[in-house]
Amino acid sequence: MRFLPKKSSGWRWLYPGMGVKRWLLLLVLGVTCIGLGFAYFLVNVYRQQPLPTAFYYLTLQFVPRLARAALFGGLGLVAVMIAVVQLSRSLLAPFLRPGQEVAKTVYQHRQRGRGPRVVVIGGGTGLSTLLRGLKEYTSNVTAIVTVADDGGSSGRLRRELGVLPPGDFRNCIAALADAESLTTQLFQYRFSGADSLDGHSFGNLFIAAMADVTGSFERAILESSRVLAVQGHILPSTLSNVTLCADLRGEDEAAGALSRVEGESSITAAELPIERVFLQPDKVRAYPETIRAILEANLIVAGPGSLFTSVLPNLLVEDITRAIRASRALKIYVCNVATQRGETDGFSVGDHVEALQRHVGREVFHHVLVNDNFDVKLNPNTELVSLDCEAEGGYQVVSADVIDPQQPWRHDPQKLARSLMNFYLEIRDWRLEIGNWKLEIG
Repeated sequence: MRFLPKKSSGWRWLYPGMGVKRWLLLLVLGVTCIGLGFAYFLVNVYRQQPLPTAFYYLTLQFVPRLARAALFGGLGLVAVMIAVVQLSRSLLAPFLRPGQEVAKTVYQHRQRGRGPRVVVIGGGTGLSTLLRGLKEYTSNVTAIVTVADDGGSSGRLRRELGVLPPGDFRNCIAALADAESLTTQLFQYRFSGADSLDGHSFGNLFIAAMADVTGSFERAILESSRVLAVQGHILPSTLSNVTLCADLRGEDEAAGALSRVEGESSITAAELPIERVFLQPDKVRAYPETIRAILEANLIVAGPGSLFTSVLPNLLVEDITRAIRASRALKIYVCNVATQRGETDGFSVGDHVEALQRHVGREVFHHVLVNDNFDVKLNPNTELVSLDCEAEGGYQVVSADVIDPQQPWRHDPQKLARSLMNFYLEIRDWRLEIGNWKLEIG
């Protein structure tokens, strides 16, 4: 997406894709017709009725006719343009934040509406980070969110009210909301002191209340998105009540013994190497709108986020994995910047992709986006994911500096989104060139 210069904001109304020029042309045509009609009337009056001498000077009779036409036409055009701009500002003022320019806002809205259809699969902080960057490029974003969370406020609401865990949905709504800063502060606000509310976030309670009002969790997410002017869609991977389970390798790996734990929060708390994760029950139906979004997507992104507890729980829904295989979209996995304690300790890029392929197959994601900036200062307990990977691992590595300089263990939203959009545009253009070449030689 090309951002506009700060100067000459009035000319933005004439930019391609605004959907404004045609109506301005019609307005000018209408005003011209009215002006011609009025001119014919004045000519008739001027020629047939005797007028005072003052009208000779008021109508500039002492100026050549072509000069008069240019003068009055120019004044009329300036008046029309000022009127249109000010009228637009007046009409759109209730919908704009302070300091927003009308033309720039309309132009960016049009451009984002023409952006690619992007499906992002994951959960946790990584998913909301990516959404925060992607919404600057396209409003056709669909976030597919895991429903296996069982810890914290989400876990309590899940057990006490029987709703799907709202925590990751809350983060996505805050990231995609129009007034992101204020919405994030409100939705992330946590109560303290009161026994019944202690630890609960306002966003989780809001979604739970909306589910009760609307009658279903998916309807609650839809209505919450409308209320908060969310750009894009947020969908659950499944509406089934699933539990994420894992087989963990013991400290004595030589013995080959595996221990099984149930619950997402229990997996990372065990701090043991993860052999595999799976859902209970294992045969669950995907949410239908999720499948539709995948099949219609131009770009499918898995991650970033906790590999075993945020990304894979979505892909373990078999309908989703089958839909990704069937989709003609570009497919890419975003590897985490840093390893995650209790989950991917010591993992390289190759280890991340190997675990992904071990669970869903080698033919699902053909590209992996990795960070190549290691010139950062980290805490002693933080380790960046190394670039070690198999030469023939069935995937292509796309590297870029996607690190957040303020929090070098996380992705930067703008850098990550820009890298993904550059990847999409490069592959799309390459496909177009190949298609044109085939047509020429055919």
